[in-house]
Amino acid sequence: MTHDTALEADGLGRRFGRHRALDDCTFRLPAGRVCALVGPNGAGKSTLLALAAGLLRPTEGTLRAPAREKLAYVSQDKPLYPRLTVAETLGMGRELNPGRWDADLTERITGALDRKARVRALSGGQRTRLALALALGKRPELLLLDEPMADLDPLARHELMGALMADAAEHGTTVVMSSHILTELEGACDHLLLLDRGRIRLDGAVDDLLAAHTLLTGPVADLAPHPVVDSRTTGRQLTALVRNDGVPVEGAWQTSEPSLEELLLAHLRAARTPEGASA
Repeated sequence: MTHDTALEADGLGRRFGRHRALDDCTFRLPAGRVCALVGPNGAGKSTLLALAAGLLRPTEGTLRAPAREKLAYVSQDKPLYPRLTVAETLGMGRELNPGRWDADLTERITGALDRKARVRALSGGQRTRLALALALGKRPELLLLDEPMADLDPLARHELMGALMADAAEHGTTVVMSSHILTELEGACDHLLLLDRGRIRLDGAVDDLLAAHTLLTGPVADLAPHPVVDSRTTGRQLTALVRNDGVPVEGAWQTSEPSLEELLLAHLRAARTPEGASA
């Protein structure tokens, strides 16, 4: 793995008994990107993040990531020591990361949390703040976040997301973040990995992927010769996502660049139909 690559998979697979969680995944994530890892429940997102964090080993293929001291991982359940106080938890982070710990950043992330409160007494949102502070405080090169803000209210989610993105931009941190909240990802992420049933369906810079597709809206008509990702018919109105292949769009179509949400939903629907055909 080169210095300009943060995470790289080649033929990556992972089985749990007879269940295949990941299957032949190959991708390369450039360093310094903020990557949205998206897909339906059971797609393999948590498995991929756990493999990247070194908590699991691949069944097949390889996954190359920074050394463990250079990455941080916040899982969905955010395991913390319940008997420790907030101050003791942050102190533990400082002791485990000598020379790298950013106390000022952890203070900003934890905000008004009572330093004497024990972890077991914290709400879900407060535990999230503390877990994110521990992860960011070690100044990782690669930050792995598995549904990190699902238990936060909208205002707290907005504030923490802003702080996270600003810090990542300032220090060039590579972030891989899984989330079901597509609007949360759209303004924050510049790279995309779409997983479905253990396979990579889309991989690339968000701007490039959006520019490579066009959303067509108009009366029901033959879409040939355009390569159709997905199409929906409502009455006499047809909406279709097509790949740009250099063929000019002709006819009474209204054309627009898709939103990230429209792109993702279209590819997920296509993956669920036989051989990716439109429905």
